[in-house]
Amino acid sequence: MIRVGMGYDVHRLVAGRELWMGGIRLDYEMGLLGHSDADVLIHAICDAILGAANMRDIGYHFPDTAAETDGIDSKIILKKTIALIATKGYRLVNIDATICAERPKMNPHIPDMQQCMAEVIGCDPDQISIKATTTEKLGFTGRQEGISAYAVALIER
Repeated sequence: MIRVGMGYDVHRLVAGRELWMGGIRLDYEMGLLGHSDADVLIHAICDAILGAANMRDIGYHFPDTAAETDGIDSKIILKKTIALIATKGYRLVNIDATICAERPKMNPHIPDMQQCMAEVIGCDPDQISIKATTTEKLGFTGRQEGISAYAVALIER
């Protein structure tokens, strides 16, 4: 059996926070605001994986009101998400994700993001497609108020 899921996440850009994307820290003057490290790419991917397995979303499993998730590294959430779907007999087939950001440029970091997440998941980096785009200066992303990410995941039993 194969199943597909879709995920989306967005966080506000603020001063005084580190910018984490795809499990790696990017050198940038702003970071994303959130209860965890606010890695929008990993959060969108986790929602896509959980959705494919019909296991709700990361907010359900890793609530932003829980002390144990305060400041949590999103790679831990990703690893636990893969373990959660395994309880239902599923494994990841592939991910296709898009980061929406005006700045910083994401393309130079994509191979490192793929490698990092592949190590966490225990898969080949080729199973993780990541693309980056801007919104041509439109909307909250265009005004550099935040960054969003979309993801689709295919899983199989």
